[in-house]
Amino acid sequence: MSAEPSATDEAGRPGWSPSTATRARTPRLGVTVVAELVDAIVRGDIPPGGTLPPEAVLCEQFGVSRTVIRESVKRLEEKGLVTVAQGRGTQVTPADAWNMVDRTVLSAMVANDATLGVLDDLSVVRAALEAVVAKDAAVSHTDEQLGRLRDALQLMRDTIGDEPAFNQADVVFHAVVGEMTENRLADNIVKTLFHQARVSARFSRHSELELTLDEHEAVFAAIEAGDPDAAESAMRTHILDAWERRRPPSPRRKDA
Repeated sequence: MSAEPSATDEAGRPGWSPSTATRARTPRLGVTVVAELVDAIVRGDIPPGGTLPPEAVLCEQFGVSRTVIRESVKRLEEKGLVTVAQGRGTQVTPADAWNMVDRTVLSAMVANDATLGVLDDLSVVRAALEAVVAKDAAVSHTDEQLGRLRDALQLMRDTIGDEPAFNQADVVFHAVVGEMTENRLADNIVKTLFHQARVSARFSRHSELELTLDEHEAVFAAIEAGDPDAAESAMRTHILDAWERRRPPSPRRKDA
């Protein structure tokens, strides 16, 4: 039996080969195809400059039609992971071209990061953006929004002994702060970063709930007082300190 075509980079070095991937026994949805290809690219199985396997090979591997593969490649293009050029096939782009705020890309980056550097960076970016959101919230909230924020904080107080319930109230608290801002772009990006931080298994390490509650009390007090600088500082401190408490033991990148 002849060998299946393999991906190669610009220097002709072997890249990701479908024969090394788990073959699908049943048809897969396009979203699954995209997720697996994103993971292979982010993991480095198909390096920058390398090409995806031919369409026919991908169809066989994933058990889907050419239409699904073509739509999946379009999704990869939209995420900045590949370019399609006549005569050169579908080439993987350098990492600096990727849309790292895309949830699928960000999820793959976190999953394949041995040093937690991506989550470290995520927390720094999230702290900067959510601090801006809190600063705006201090001067742009309505009484109704402030009431719901107060309710979320009270729920955190009431569930201090029940971590899952406490964490859910925490999610509501941050969501209400996001509703208060007029900076919709910052809030949208924060939601993506917050979602990834929450779903990452590496972020689920036990946290000291009393300290977390104290930090939220400070954020609420600043917003209620209409003090934008205090709200900005309190939110930034909360995000960074909460990550330090939750961060699993792992070597840090040398440039961190």
